[in-house]
Amino acid sequence: MRVVVQRCKDAKVTVDRAVTGEIGKGLMLLVGVTHEDTEKDAKYLADKIAGLRIFEDDAGKMNYSVTETEGAILSVSQFTLYGDCRKGRRPNFMGAAAPAEAERLYDYFNQELRARGLQVETGVFGAMMDVSLTNWGPVTLILDSRS
Repeated sequence: MRVVVQRCKDAKVTVDRAVTGEIGKGLMLLVGVTHEDTEKDAKYLADKIAGLRIFEDDAGKMNYSVTETEGAILSVSQFTLYGDCRKGRRPNFMGAAAPAEAERLYDYFNQELRARGLQVETGVFGAMMDVSLTNWGPVTLILDSRS
């Protein structure tokens, strides 16, 4: 699994002009699933993200996690994270998992985040979504369960 983590002041996802998920301070996650991913990968990344110390303390050091700051999560499925652009001009998405399996693991990942006490809002799997956020810092990290 691959997750782009963005620390944000606020974020929201809209589908057909209806807001499906919205948060204040927290983390905006773009979540991609590949063929070899399992529940172990989802659990690993949920643990990593819940404990990732990327929120600043009073001294300006990144010492707090989203859990410690009582922040929220906006999780958006993003199969294009497995787009391969090495050949030609059109990305190849063969690295992305089949939709049914990707949705199952995406849902499991979100359940694991909720099990760690986090508020998790989402987009709509497979839908055309408009995503907006105020990236705070900016702080953006890429996590991969295989790395």
